Amino acid sequence: MDINYLIHIAAVSGGILYVMILILLVCLVVIIDRTWYLTRVHREGLSIGRTVAQMSHLDRDALAQLAEDKSQFPQSVLIQVPVNHPNVKDPVEFAELVEEGIMTVAPRMDKGLWLLDTLVTMAPLLGLLGTIIGIFQSFRVLGNPGTAPTAVTGGVAEALIATAAGLFVAIISMIFYNGLSNLVRINLHHMETIKAILVNRLRAETPARR
Repeated sequence: MDINYLIHIAAVSGGILYVMILILLVCLVVIIDRTWYLTRVHREGLSIGRTVAQMSHLDRDALAQLAEDKSQFPQSVLIQVPVNHPNVKDPVEFAELVEEGIMTVAPRMDKGLWLLDTLVTMAPLLGLLGTIIGIFQSFRVLGNPGTAPTAVTGGVAEALIATAAGLFVAIISMIFYNGLSNLVRINLHHMETIKAILVNRLRAETPARR
């Protein structure tokens, strides 16, 4: 299979295979970027949760240093709440401030995943469109005198490559979309856990200050 044959296959699909290659590249970029980012957030989130859980009260100096060290991760916004609001003693009000932080950073977690979700549906449809174009071109040759049946069947077989390519991209997108969406859910759960720990530490220190 040389480059000329690949160009021929792409031409049979009406250029859809070129679009499919571009879509696959976009898919891979999103997958690599989100996997790298969400994995780091997951790892650091566990570390931050363990550090906060070991505190017997809200050590604001330690939390400020931890927030500075982990400033590139979304969990830092949560542990900055007791630092930025040292006078808040009501657990309900404090919990609402932490929840506000979670809602602020949540969009950073699933950034770009909508592309994978879109490709799951769009890629097979584009592949089907390329196949239809290829089949249409194959049957046009029937009007030419002396056309062999193999010319038509071979053209149909080549046209089906577009559908196969679309299904391939959709399968890859679906697998990683589901996996990354689950990782987003786990990271948000860890943030809720950090929120609960912070609120409990605030409750633990409040009676001692009365």
